[in-house]
Amino acid sequence: MIEAMRLAFADARAYIADPAKVDVPLEGLLSMDYSDKRRTLIDPRRANPSLRPGTPLAVSDTVYFSVVDCWGNACSFINSNYMGFGTGIVPRGWGFSLQNRGHNFRLDPTHPNALAPGKRPYHTIIPALATRAQDDSLFASFGVMGGFMQPQGHLQVAVALADDHLDPQAALDQPRWCIEPEDSNGLTALEAGIPLEVMAGLAERGHPVRPVTGMGRALFGRGQIILRDPVTGVLCGGSDPRADGLAMATL
Repeated sequence: MIEAMRLAFADARAYIADPAKVDVPLEGLLSMDYSDKRRTLIDPRRANPSLRPGTPLAVSDTVYFSVVDCWGNACSFINSNYMGFGTGIVPRGWGFSLQNRGHNFRLDPTHPNALAPGKRPYHTIIPALATRAQDDSLFASFGVMGGFMQPQGHLQVAVALADDHLDPQAALDQPRWCIEPEDSNGLTALEAGIPLEVMAGLAERGHPVRPVTGMGRALFGRGQIILRDPVTGVLCGGSDPRADGLAMATL
C-alpha cells in the first residue's frame, strides 16, 4: 500500500491541475491498463528508491461531517481553511476567513498546476461517497481530514471497509501509516500500535520509517464513516479517536 501511494503521489504531483484550465489525462490515469503498468513497478519485497512523492506541507485546519438518511441519501462534506487561519482575509460582514490552498500552485509556467488567474490549485479536499457496482446503492459515506494525509487515509479506510470487512469504528481505530509530505525521500511515519515486527519488516524492504506516538499522532488525520447495509438499510457509524467527534443517530 505504501508503494502504491508513492506511485499515486508521483502522478498526482505531475498531472493534477484544474481541468477547466488544463487538459488533465484523467481517462488514462484512471484506466485499468495504466494501473496494471504502474503496478509492475511495485516489488512487495523491496522499496523502489526511484519513486518520489511530492513535498507539500502537512499542516491543515479542516472539518468533515457525514450525514445519511433512512432512504440512503448521503452528504459527505469537508470544509477547510488549509493552513491555520488560511489567508487571514475575512470578507466584511461574513465572519470567516478565506482559505489559502493557492499555496499548492507551482510557479513553473510549464507545469499543469502553474499559478494562473481564475484557476483552482491541486488540493486534497476529497469528501467521499462509495457505491456498490451492481446497483449503485450507497456503500459508505466517509472522509479523512489532514492535508496530504487525506488520500492516504482514504486508501487505508476504504481497504479496511471493503477488503477487511471491518465496521466503521474498527476501520478508524486501526493504526495508520503516512508518507511524510515534507520528505522527498518517502519517509513513512508509522503510528503507535503497528507491530514492531511489521516496522522492522518494512525497514528491511528499504522503506525509511519513523514510529510516531503521543500528540504526534495528529499527523495521521481524523475521519468519520457511515456504512449502510444493502439488505436492511441499517446505518453504522464511527468517529475517529484521534480528535473530537462522534457518531449519533436521530429519529
